[in-house]
Amino acid sequence: MKFRTEVELPVSEVKIGVEDRLFSMGSCFASELSALLSKGQLQTLNNPFGTLFNPFSINQALKKLHKSEFYTEEDLIKYNDEIISLDHHSEFNSRFLHQTLDKINKKIEAGNQFLQSSKWVIITYGSSFIYEFLPKNKLVANCHKIPAKHFEKRLLTQNEISESITETIKVLKDICTPGVQLLFTVSPVRHTKDGLTENLLSKSKVITALHEVIPQFENCSYLPVYEIMIDDLRDYRFYKEDLIHPNSQAIHYIWEKFGAAYFGDETRAFVEENFKIAQALAHKPSDDKSPKHQEFMEKIEQRIAAQRSKVKHKIF
Repeated sequence: MKFRTEVELPVSEVKIGVEDRLFSMGSCFASELSALLSKGQLQTLNNPFGTLFNPFSINQALKKLHKSEFYTEEDLIKYNDEIISLDHHSEFNSRFLHQTLDKINKKIEAGNQFLQSSKWVIITYGSSFIYEFLPKNKLVANCHKIPAKHFEKRLLTQNEISESITETIKVLKDICTPGVQLLFTVSPVRHTKDGLTENLLSKSKVITALHEVIPQFENCSYLPVYEIMIDDLRDYRFYKEDLIHPNSQAIHYIWEKFGAAYFGDETRAFVEENFKIAQALAHKPSDDKSPKHQEFMEKIEQRIAAQRSKVKHKIF
């Protein structure tokens, strides 16, 4: 007797290698997945513009990265004594123009260089809603808590979403290594502030566009992360206390499904051993000078050395 409907990720013929570079961009779920890949000591770069949600803004950011197009003073605004980019997450804000520009442009340079050698790109969309900043008639990625009277909120049209996804695929195929694998997901985080009905409509527009666009291109796949959360894990015990974000149990369940579909035996063993080493290193001894702890650390160093011998990039 079955008590749940399980969502399976199709097993990929192409596997993630221990030396592959993985670029991720999009919602906070993109950061969750990237953090686990990084913990497994794979080469990752996540969200050089900070957390982004809608397909239009993600596409605009990728086009900037593709051209390595730096920001200038004219691209920024000042609000509440902070210099802000409406294309970026608030983590880039500062009180000084040169600091904001420096943080933004360093990430653009790093993102451009990383993309050129990326074999995998994971894009996670969160919403179809977008805001227009009325003083500049500009579609923006983040409102930075500026009063709502300065913005007009709307849903992207189906054509705008499809065009953004299509452009994103073309840009990535142009800058990344030949045969780059593009994985698209929809965030399982529910945007309840938009309204539950509105959130479902917002995500459904993105899902529809992805299923229309992806089949037109090679090496592009859809990962049913949203479907796993709302169907396979359809219980509030898999959410954090806010009842919006997946909890660690849900994230690791999705991670296991991702690994089963995209990791070969070598990569899986490499990542699992690195997880165990990271857990051991996180242990806080009562006496770090004791012979027992010193022996423990020597064994950990031997395991790290064995892992380092398997890859060319720096780990731990």
